[in-house]
Amino acid sequence: MTQFSIIFLLILIADSGLKLWLNLRQKRAIHKSFNQVPVPFDQHITLEEHQKAGRYNLAKLNENRYELAYSALLILVFTLGGGIDWIAQSFNLTNYPLSSEVLLIVVYTLFNSLLVLPFSYYSTFKIEQRFGFNNTTLKLFIVDLIKGTLLGLVIGAPLLYLVMWLMNNLGNQWWLWVWGVLVVFNLLILIIYPTFIAPLFNKFTPLEDLELKAKIEQLLTTCGFKSQGVFVMDGSKRSSHGNAYFTGLGASKRIVFFDTLLKQLTQEEIIAVLAHELGHFKHKHILKQMIISFGITLLGLYIFSLLINQVWFYAGLHVSQISNASGLLLLFILTGLISLPLAPLSSFMSRKNEFEADDFAKAHANKQDLINGLVKLYRDNASTLTPDELYVKFYYSHPPASVRIRNLEQ
Repeated sequence: MTQFSIIFLLILIADSGLKLWLNLRQKRAIHKSFNQVPVPFDQHITLEEHQKAGRYNLAKLNENRYELAYSALLILVFTLGGGIDWIAQSFNLTNYPLSSEVLLIVVYTLFNSLLVLPFSYYSTFKIEQRFGFNNTTLKLFIVDLIKGTLLGLVIGAPLLYLVMWLMNNLGNQWWLWVWGVLVVFNLLILIIYPTFIAPLFNKFTPLEDLELKAKIEQLLTTCGFKSQGVFVMDGSKRSSHGNAYFTGLGASKRIVFFDTLLKQLTQEEIIAVLAHELGHFKHKHILKQMIISFGITLLGLYIFSLLINQVWFYAGLHVSQISNASGLLLLFILTGLISLPLAPLSSFMSRKNEFEADDFAKAHANKQDLINGLVKLYRDNASTLTPDELYVKFYYSHPPASVRIRNLEQ
C-alpha cells in the first residue's frame, strides 16, 4: 500500500464518519421534538401528522446509514480492491483502444448502478410505501430503470467517445476542449429536455383550469416572463408528493405543476408558489448556478490534467493500466469524497436564493397565501419541522420551515 493509498483511505473514513455523525445529529433533533408540534405550525399541523413526519424521516435516516456504509465498501472494492482494474482488463478490446476506454466507463456505471439498486427498491417499496407516498408499481419501476439506462447509453456513449477522442488527440490543452463540449452538451440538454426527454417518463398536459390559467398568465405578464406554456405532470402515478418547477432554456421554457400539487393547494396558494419560482427567474438564480457549475467543472478538468499522467495517482488506487478512462473514474470517486466540506457553502448560497425568491413572491402575491401553501406542502410531504442546525448547513438547499416562514412574516 502506497502513501497515497493511505491518504485515500483516511479521506474515505473521514467522509463516511462525518456523514454518519450528521445523520446521528439529525435523528436526535427529530427525537427531541417528537412529542410536540413546534410554533408556528401547532395551529395547522396535528401531533399525529407531526409524528408521522418524524417516523418517516427517521426511517430514511436509518436507511441512509446502511447505504453510507455500503457505498464506502463499494468504493474500496472498485479502487483498493482492484475493481476498476479488473473491468479494464476484462473488457479490453485490443484493436479498439478508444472503444475500450468508453466501455470501461459504461461497464463501471452499469455495475455501480446495479449494485446500489436494492436501496432504490427499498426506499420506494418499503419506506415510501409504508408511509403512504408510493404510487409506483413494480412494472413502472422496471420500465423506468430500462428507459433510464437506454437513454443514458444513447446520449452518454457518443459524448464519451467525443471526450475520449479529445483527450487522446489534443495534447495538453485537451481539458479546455472537453470543458467546451460539456458546456454545449448541458445547454443542449436543457433545451431538449422538456420536449423530448421528460415526456418519455411522464405525461404533460396543458393546464385545463381556465380561471387558474388566467391568473397565472396575469402574473407572468406582470413579471415579464414568457414561456412555452403551463403544463400539468402526472406525478401521482409515482408518488403523492407535490411539486412545481420551471424547465427548459430560452424559447423552450415551460412551467410544470405536479397534479398532486394542484389537489393540495388553493388557486391563491398556487399563484403564490408560482411567484416564488418566478423570483428565481427574475434574480437569474439558474443562470448563476450554471456559471458556477461550469466554473467548477473547468477547475476540476484542469486539476485532472495535472494528475492524468502521474503514476502514483493510479498505483495508489490499485489501477495498473494508466488510461484517460480509468483516470476519469478515479477522479469522479475522489471528487465525491472531498466535496462534503464544501457543501455548507453551496447550501448557504442555495438558501440565500430561496430567501430572495420568497421576498419576490411577497411583492407579487399574498405572503399569507405562500405561507399557507408552504405549510400544506411541509405537512403533506412529511418534512421534518425541527432539523439539526449543522445538518441544515450541509444538506439543506432550502431554509428550514420555521426560518423560512419567519422571514416571510417580517
